Amino acid sequence: MRQNNSITQERARRSKAEADAENAFKVRLSIRTALGDKAYVWDTNEEYLFKAMVAFSMRKVPNRETTEISHVLLCNVTQRVSFWFVVTDPSKNHTLPAVEIESAIRMNRNRINNAFFLNDQSLEFLKIPTTLAPPTDPSVPIWIIIFGVIFCIVIVAVVLLILSGIRERRRKSKEPSEADDTEDKCENTITIENGIPCDPLDTKGGHINDAFMTEDERLTPL
Repeated sequence: MRQNNSITQERARRSKAEADAENAFKVRLSIRTALGDKAYVWDTNEEYLFKAMVAFSMRKVPNRETTEISHVLLCNVTQRVSFWFVVTDPSKNHTLPAVEIESAIRMNRNRINNAFFLNDQSLEFLKIPTTLAPPTDPSVPIWIIIFGVIFCIVIVAVVLLILSGIRERRRKSKEPSEADDTEDKCENTITIENGIPCDPLDTKGGHINDAFMTEDERLTPL
């Protein structure tokens, strides 16, 4: 009689894990595709490990610390390998909400993958989106990168200032020579008065107009 009751209870528990059951999730594994010659056989031991990992994940959820391996039920296991599973709450005789299961799986997805040497593509929870890969830490500390950028900006600014100073000095050094050329051009200019070209008065050379010279000045002294 007791044996019949235990069989009936086991059938009732397994009926909760049917594919169309509420809060059920389908899992698909591609063991041979992922591992090739190192692929292992999916058997009852692997099923036990999967249940243990799901129970471990559920115990991380608040108010689900009492979840046991026996609370995780599998059904419709195929050789390829795929199956459905649910997590039950025997005290209330119902399955746990899908939201809680999804949250637990997402939080511990890497731990589950590593337990089976698989990844998000070869161990698929069809109703649970794949988790994002954790950000990789840069090989070089961030403060060194920031320091390098600032140092480069300072170097470029200093170089620009030096080039600007050199260009300014060259420009100033050319200005006097241009002024001298202008004065020379003005001194060599010949003026024309009444159609007769006349040399300009050259004060620097001491030229004297002969029209205003006295007779004594015209005579060459002995």
